[in-house]
This record gives sequence, C-alpha cells and structure tokens, in this order.
Amino acid sequence: MENIININFISISLEGLKKELVMFSVWERQSFINYDYIIIGSGIVGLSTAISIKEKEPNATIAIFERGLLPTGASTKNAGFACFGSLTELLQDIKTLGKDRTYNLAEERYKGLLKLRARLGDEAIDYQNHGGYELIREEELGFLKDIDDVNSLLEPIFSSQPFHIDNKLISKFGFNASTVKSIIYSPFEGQIDTGKMMKALITKAKQKGIIIHTGAEVKTYSETENGVEVVVKDNLYEEIHFKAQKLAICTNAFTKKLLPEAEVSPGRGLVLITKPINNLSIKGVFHMDQGFYYFRNYEDRIILGGARNLDIEIETTIEQGFNNKIAENLTHTLKEIILPDYQYEIDYFWSGIMAFGEHKEPLLTQVSDRVIAGYRLGGMGVAIGTQLGEKLANMMV
Repeated sequence: MENIININFISISLEGLKKELVMFSVWERQSFINYDYIIIGSGIVGLSTAISIKEKEPNATIAIFERGLLPTGASTKNAGFACFGSLTELLQDIKTLGKDRTYNLAEERYKGLLKLRARLGDEAIDYQNHGGYELIREEELGFLKDIDDVNSLLEPIFSSQPFHIDNKLISKFGFNASTVKSIIYSPFEGQIDTGKMMKALITKAKQKGIIIHTGAEVKTYSETENGVEVVVKDNLYEEIHFKAQKLAICTNAFTKKLLPEAEVSPGRGLVLITKPINNLSIKGVFHMDQGFYYFRNYEDRIILGGARNLDIEIETTIEQGFNNKIAENLTHTLKEIILPDYQYEIDYFWSGIMAFGEHKEPLLTQVSDRVIAGYRLGGMGVAIGTQLGEKLANMMV
C-alpha cells in the first residue's frame, strides 16, 4: 500500500511541473540557460559591451544573441570608414546641437576609434591611414569660410588643426574639376577592413569566454523578481527562456522591435564596389554633400555608398533591398565626378541598415534597473560603437 501511495504522489507532482522546467538537464541549466548578463545584438556595440564587461568583471558569465547567422545590421555592411565627421557635416551638427555638443560628439568618435584600434590592433583590422577628404562642389563653397572656426573648436581633440584646404588634390586624384571646386584634407581619418574588424571582435569575445548564439532571434523579454528572462526562438523547442541578472539591448536600427517607444528611425544605405581598376590613384576615405555620399579605395577598387537623401521615405526601412533611383545616381556620380578618366566595371551592390534620429548623438537609455539600451549610431558605428559599449558596460557593472 505504501508503494502505491508514493507512486501516486510522484505522478501528481510531475503533472504540476512546467514543461520548461523539465526540458533541460541540470548541466544545460547551469552552463547554457543562466547568465549574469545577456546582450541582444552581436554588432560592434553588442560585442564591445560584452568585452568591456569582461574587462571589468572577468568572472561574469555573458551570452550574446544575434538573430542572423551573421550580424544583420550595419556592422558588417559599412564601408569601413575610420572617421569623425567631415567639415560640412560637422557644421550642420553645430546648427542642430550647438558647438559644445558637436565638440563632445566629435571627441567621442575619435576616442572610440583610438580605443577600437588599441583593443584589436591595427594589423588585425587592417587599419590604414591614407587620410580623410571632402569634395567641395559649387553649392558647398560657402562652408569654407567657417573652416577656421571649426578648426579652433576641434583642435583640443587632436592637438592640431583637423582640416586643411588642398586644391592640388583635385588633379592628383583625377576628379572632375568642373564639379569639384575644392578639397578639404584631414590627417586624422583612416580606413579599416570591416570584415576583419568584426572577426577580430568576435575572436576577442570568445577568448574571454563570452558565448555568442547566432541564428537566435529574441522574441521578447520580461523582468522577473530575480532578474530578466529572454525568450529566444528555437527550431527544436519553439522557444527557449534564458535568464540573466541584467540585459543590454544593442540592436540599433531594429530596436523598436523590442522597445516600441524608442526614438529611432532606420536608414537603408546602398553601396557599390567596382572590379579592380588599373593605375588607381585614389587612396583614402572621401566624403561629399554633407556626408550623404562616401567613397574610398579598397585595394585597387572603389567602394561608393550613400545618396539615400534622394529617396529618404523609401529608404526609411529595416528591409534589405535595391533602390534603382539611388543606384543610378551612384553610378552616375562615380562616372562623372569620381572616375571620369578611368575604365572600370561595377562588380556588385549591397545594402545595410543604419539608425538615425533628430540629431547625430547616440542614445543610451536606462529602460529599468536591469535593462539598458544603446542604439541610434547615426551611421558612425565604427567610430562610436566602442565608446557606447564602454558606457553600457559601466552602467551594467
């Protein structure tokens, strides 16, 4: 009789257990389900946040969740500019933000670049300093009168003046002189290999024991009495509930999916790359039209992107895609202004999703005591992503 009673008791107890509590072994719970910190998004900000936390708290357990097999935002799609902002772009920022906030923004970008280089090493990210340049057309000549004021404002950041007019470069680089009226040179800008940078960040994170789950789409999160629960879509179990003490949301343009009230608008950027070009004289990173156009050499090829301002409503999207109007403008700009005397072929296009707002300052939001979000990098993720990650880590730890 005693055995029967015990069996019935066990049966009743089992029926009362939730499926998710018996789904995983004790080993899975200890090593794969529970963490000190969870980070959503494995782009520059997410990886930088995790690495910075580990630098402050080496024994912390950290998991990063990325919805794609590859990082799906702008971190692996950008053109590889190590820049802090062109003259005309910064002058527009001064109109929006004022001088003090524009100074702080430029300083954060430059410090972020220095920290990124120091953390990973120039060789690992293929950093090259061929300088930064801005092409000035007839309609931008009026900006030149303010170059001395901007140099005076930013000189403390660089310990020398960041911008210099050098019109001899028009013929040196072979630009269309009837369109390009002047060139501004900055010695403090360079270029990186975006793929190598992201692989180096991933390697650094894994070396520190950070777990990175790719193909893991976060459906939602909720706060509990003891921490945060993150629900991740899974092919085998439909969904898995992960737990952590604190959560960082680092999803940039996709932040509204988790934080519907976030003040952020996506911005799709189209980029093209040429096939190798014989005797290419262009080296460096180049800006035009207040930063709406950007191009650079990649070995003996040209990468050109931008022009989303020509169709801003259509390009305010989180969907990857191809815009014929913008593609035609980019190919025209390449032929008529940048490479008028070269024979070349376009190899292919790609697009990436950036995040913007009313101004260029990124957002760092304390959603609750346990949840923090860092996003809206304004197309400057390479420069400012490391700094934003450091700030997120400081708030979490």
